Amino acid sequence: MKVDNLNLQTLFGKQTRYEIPAFQRPYIWNQTRQLEPLWDDVRNTAERHLEALLGSTPHQVPNHFLGAVVLQQQSTMTADVLDRRIVVDGQQRLTTLQLLVDAVQEELERRGHVGAGRLSLLVLNDEVYYQQAPDDRFKVWPTNLDQDAFRHAMRNDLSGNEHEDSRIVQAHEFFKLQVQQWIDAYPVEDRKQAADALERAVATKLEMVVIDLETTDDPHIIFETLNARGTPLLQSDLVKNMVLHELTTTGVAKDAEAAAQRYWAFADDNWWRRETGSGRNARLNIEACLNYWLTMRTQSEVAPSKLFSGFRHYAGDKSIASVADDIGKIGGIYRSLEEAAQPELETFLYRRGVMQAGVLTPVLLWLLSSDVPQDQLQTGLTALESYLVRRMVCRMSTRGYVNLFVRLVGALEEAGPANAGKTIVEYLQSQRGDAGQWAEDWQLEAAFVNSPIYWLLTRGRLRIILEGIEGELRTGKSESADVPRGLTIEHIMPQSWRQHWPLPPMCKTRLRQRMPATTSSTP
Repeated sequence: MKVDNLNLQTLFGKQTRYEIPAFQRPYIWNQTRQLEPLWDDVRNTAERHLEALLGSTPHQVPNHFLGAVVLQQQSTMTADVLDRRIVVDGQQRLTTLQLLVDAVQEELERRGHVGAGRLSLLVLNDEVYYQQAPDDRFKVWPTNLDQDAFRHAMRNDLSGNEHEDSRIVQAHEFFKLQVQQWIDAYPVEDRKQAADALERAVATKLEMVVIDLETTDDPHIIFETLNARGTPLLQSDLVKNMVLHELTTTGVAKDAEAAAQRYWAFADDNWWRRETGSGRNARLNIEACLNYWLTMRTQSEVAPSKLFSGFRHYAGDKSIASVADDIGKIGGIYRSLEEAAQPELETFLYRRGVMQAGVLTPVLLWLLSSDVPQDQLQTGLTALESYLVRRMVCRMSTRGYVNLFVRLVGALEEAGPANAGKTIVEYLQSQRGDAGQWAEDWQLEAAFVNSPIYWLLTRGRLRIILEGIEGELRTGKSESADVPRGLTIEHIMPQSWRQHWPLPPMCKTRLRQRMPATTSSTP
């Protein structure tokens, strides 16, 4: 391991290529937390340098330390003239600095400043080095998801309107605007020297600690231990890192990028980094998917913060390729559930979403990945819906749902796909006590008659109850068999109806008579 303090001129001045491996995260730095503080540092350094240029007594401007980056030499073919290194840690910082240097270069070029030519040497390799591979002109090369946006951002002649949702492009546009505004804030006669100071500050006054690893060092371990700097790793990032590292070191794939293309189904799609849930329960789709997958496979609850350690224990001595394939298969099913992309399950998934019953997900993933016969699938889904709706109407606790449905996965695994629906019915009917019992008919009737359901349930939950009732009442003679979604809920009777239309005594005695008579219920 070799450690040096390098400025950007030294770091980027060679004909080199810093490649961010596929197991690393996409670019995630944002304006408030990272870009603005970085620009403040750059601006302050440039202003001190400008003071030295304009002042009557020149003084030494100290370098500004920007953090560390960890690199590892990459083996190359004899004919490859570029010096190639893998970015083990610091990819967010290194990518950002390239965007910063290019933004300054573009603005100086627009002003006809000679410094633009010098800065271009820090962002692009000479043409002779990339004749066979055009993308080799870039000094830094990001992960697959960011490559199109990076190409676009680094082209001076292209508008920032394309890829505008990309953080890569947003960062480049942010720096361009800051550079323009900072230079224009000076009197016209001082702007050339301001541009000189900014170029000098960016190229020579920003300093990083560069750690060069030996080829024998394990980048997987170092990546995990050094990533306390910057934005903390997600649990899914650690899982991805381990999967791709194991695939490459065991020879299943030739490199991390090839492994990601073949085995990691989440690499090139921003959907997986969108949030699902709300409030304290909000998390990225990739995190939720991996958590539900691991819960299903281990038949035990997995805390979100323990996802990676649980995965490492589960993977154990299993074939990492088969584990990755399984994750990809389940990931496709999970996404189809979240996007309600299975027409035959549309109504069930709609009602599940209204009830916010994400705890069912491990069960659904098992059912949809286990060749369950269609009749058994429908029986099971009907039972699950009935169980949840009945308990919802009766205002029963949901506290034990996670463990209850995790145990159901175990029961299904033991019984097998052929009897899945029957297994679900028997399992739910076997639950006892308020914490898990299937609400019986008399409890449901009592809730409808005596509870202020209109006030206790949300509009969405009231709507699925009324839609279900109306759907059962419709016949072939109805204009439409489907109940329209999104209907409003209105009062048929005044809210104070009891004063003028009290229930007859027989209704109350009927409920008392029925309570001990009904001991079980059906879906």
